[in-house]
Amino acid sequence: MQLKLDGISKLAGADVHIHPLDLNLQAGKINVLLGQTRAGKTTLMRLMAGLDRPSGGRVLVDGVDVTGVSVRRRDLAMVYQQFVNYPSFTVFENIASPLRLAGKLSPQEIKTRVEAVAEKLHIAHLLDRLPSALSGGQQQRTAMARAMVKQAPLLLLDEPLVNLDYKLREELRAELKDLFADGHTTVVYATTEPHEALLLGGHTAVLDEGRLLQFAPTLEVFHHPATQRVAQVFSDPPMNLLPAHIPAGTGEARLAGGLVLPLGPHLTALPAGQYTLGVRPSHLRLRPERSGEVALQCEVELAEISGSDTYLHLKQAGADWVAQLPGVCDLDPGSHVEIYLHPGDVFAFDQQGRLAGSPDRGLILAANAASVGA
Repeated sequence: MQLKLDGISKLAGADVHIHPLDLNLQAGKINVLLGQTRAGKTTLMRLMAGLDRPSGGRVLVDGVDVTGVSVRRRDLAMVYQQFVNYPSFTVFENIASPLRLAGKLSPQEIKTRVEAVAEKLHIAHLLDRLPSALSGGQQQRTAMARAMVKQAPLLLLDEPLVNLDYKLREELRAELKDLFADGHTTVVYATTEPHEALLLGGHTAVLDEGRLLQFAPTLEVFHHPATQRVAQVFSDPPMNLLPAHIPAGTGEARLAGGLVLPLGPHLTALPAGQYTLGVRPSHLRLRPERSGEVALQCEVELAEISGSDTYLHLKQAGADWVAQLPGVCDLDPGSHVEIYLHPGDVFAFDQQGRLAGSPDRGLILAANAASVGA
């Protein structure tokens, strides 16, 4: 299915929920809607589904205007954050319910479809159980199977894993990409998590306060964010952003507190002027890993342990930094550490917030390979 939003907008009184936007989803692929809470992801999905009518613009399916067509007359399926299963139905009957309601398949055809989708989602051994006997992850798989069994050409997934624990989320994320690899379904997947978008791949639309900021292949958006705001949204924790002045002909950037940072090859051709430099927290390290890294003398403000990573909140010459480090780093507030940064990992944005330069991934990969070989 080819789904296109043409100048779509949504108002609620004087409040703008969706600013006018155009979005041409990739047919038969995974399309991620990435944005923070209240970015407009759910509102946009409801417009796609026909649950709400847009204030302006059109929804086109395979070139046909379906803007005024109700959700009941559209061929789609949707899974919400809060998964709902019929408590008195077995897993089999839960999954089969939309097929029975449609009344177009024989009992044997329904059985074949249910068993096939249950096998894909690893719940075939649970078909005789009631939802009350299932774990949270098994219940969510059941809800997803009920949506997938319809074999609808459009599947909308509104943060379907958000209420599951970390381990279950990781398991299902890894499986989702493979589930839709056959290209038969156009998938729209809403999430607040950049990590989830990267795992799913496909194309990503970055939303912020009801505006579409960028839509492109996911890795392209990650490596070449069109604006400073896109870079912030597509980084968790958010990208470190630092005002800097680049003097003419020096090959360096001057930051607050007297810090002088050599420019990587991808930034040396920038015209002199004021910029904002961006550094992802994951590109800061406690020890050098490549030649040419710069040491930052920092004071620890907080060591925040989150899962398998530690987020170090740092102060350096009047600037605030966050470093995302693997493992547990038990550092006391007030202690001093050296943090290492490679100039080749630095982004640059102009005074209008537009991308002026991004790291050359080929050079970085080659440098990493060289350091490993050494």
